[in-house]
Amino acid sequence: MAKGSLPAIFIDGEAGTTGLGIRQRLEALPGIVLRSIDPARRKDPEAKRALMAEVDLVVLCLPDAAAKEAAAMAASLGQDAPKLLDASTAHRVDPAWAFGFPELNPAQAARVAAAQNVANPGCYPTGGIALLRPLVDAGLLPPDHPVTVNAVSGYSGGGKAMIESYEGGSAPAFELYGLGLEHKHVPELQLYSGLTRRPIFVPSVGHYRQGMLVSIPLHLDMLPGTPRASQLEAALAAHYAGSEWVKVVPTAGSAKLEPEALNDTNAMELRVFGNDDRHQAVLVARLDNLGKGASGAAVQNIRIMLNLQAAQAAAA
Repeated sequence: MAKGSLPAIFIDGEAGTTGLGIRQRLEALPGIVLRSIDPARRKDPEAKRALMAEVDLVVLCLPDAAAKEAAAMAASLGQDAPKLLDASTAHRVDPAWAFGFPELNPAQAARVAAAQNVANPGCYPTGGIALLRPLVDAGLLPPDHPVTVNAVSGYSGGGKAMIESYEGGSAPAFELYGLGLEHKHVPELQLYSGLTRRPIFVPSVGHYRQGMLVSIPLHLDMLPGTPRASQLEAALAAHYAGSEWVKVVPTAGSAKLEPEALNDTNAMELRVFGNDDRHQAVLVARLDNLGKGASGAAVQNIRIMLNLQAAQAAAA
């Protein structure tokens, strides 16, 4: 690293849920230095700009508008500009930013490694894209197919106000939201799934802290050639063969699935539940909305962006 013997990282917005999760994970990661801004100068643009110039990578855990301002500030540093990983929605469909889902296709991890700026995926789209993109690429799901994505998350993904309402006892046991069908995650869900028709996305939240299920129902006789559920599962398995974090799990004998089994991990499990006699299937992704859906994915991307896997392997 040009700026120091060890890569230095600054988390801009480290006090939020995602920022805290990233910091906790990075503190357990050898071979890096974590830098923080003086609390007394937290809102001082010059102090932030000076720190950006000193580090190798900045993680943006900010609202969208603030993330755009911080990205412009970093860019103004020219040759001293750090790499950026943005955890907000601000740059996820910006073609100038690499999309931080390394498992998207065989070339995506290399693109993340080479990128100056990377957009961390949203939690819901991570599950939806993981299920849909391999099927579109394999020709099993037409890009213009009418797709509905249903999902349930723990309340920790909803921000400070939602967390306080659930932990304070004023929130319901379960609720649908985003029913205006304009959820901010839809653009990245559509773009990176390879869909030309805008999907319907129906999110929900349950009265538990973290964990997520993303499910997509399909009428198999509306797909080309009426594929069997096993063909969908095989396409997913082929796409993620050898993946460290994404696994395709057989569903034989399974009839239930709960959302919390992968909490505090960066793992994601994909399943295809099917009834070939009825020509129906349900695709399901299980992940931790704070892990592979947020902080875990961020650290995975940071390791790729800073080539930490190679450095840590060499030091082992």
